[in-house]
Amino acid sequence: MRPGPPSRSTVLLALSALALVAGCAGPIRGLYPLRPGERAVSVYVLSHGWHTGIAVRRADVPAGVWPEHGDFAGSEFVEVGWGDRDFYQAPEGTSGLALRAAVWSRASVLHVVGFSGAARRAFPAGDVVELRLSTRGLERLTLFIQDAYARDAAGRAMPLGPGQAPVSRFYLAREAYYLWRTCNTWTARALRAAGVPITPLYAITAGNVMYQARQSGEEADTQ
Repeated sequence: MRPGPPSRSTVLLALSALALVAGCAGPIRGLYPLRPGERAVSVYVLSHGWHTGIAVRRADVPAGVWPEHGDFAGSEFVEVGWGDRDFYQAPEGTSGLALRAAVWSRASVLHVVGFSGAARRAFPAGDVVELRLSTRGLERLTLFIQDAYARDAAGRAMPLGPGQAPVSRFYLAREAYYLWRTCNTWTARALRAAGVPITPLYAITAGNVMYQARQSGEEADTQ
């Protein structure tokens, strides 16, 4: 007698076990953690409620990588996040927009913000976690960001106009947005590219991202 299809509870149990295994992601050797005596480069993971983003000091970006950070030449830092175009560009995010993004996203965007001074002061309403990367890890992170831009036939990024902060822009992004690829899993994937022990599968919400980031970093101060 041939066995029947697995029950719903069996499938859920298997998925839970898979998630548990995936949750054991460790650091990527050679990228993270830093080797003894190696120079550390700080990046900042920020939560804005629905969204998370990553802030990088412009002076730390490797030469020849992520040229679009030069669009913010007057700023010390750039913070970048990725998400559904309609949700991200809406004056106010709603559960309806979030649901439509999860099942019927028409495009994705990058939101890039320029700021100077401490990230905690620039974004006082959000959570900010500082992570210390190796220079190799930072290069991988910035290459990941660079690759997220949609580009025209000449290889140029495609700006979509002002963003939601005083010094900010939206850019058309390359990847499709859907339920399992959200703004927060994108942040986790970027950090994972840098070698950080973080699991995108567990990063569906901003709270998940920040919880995982705190395991490897610390709350940023205002200095």
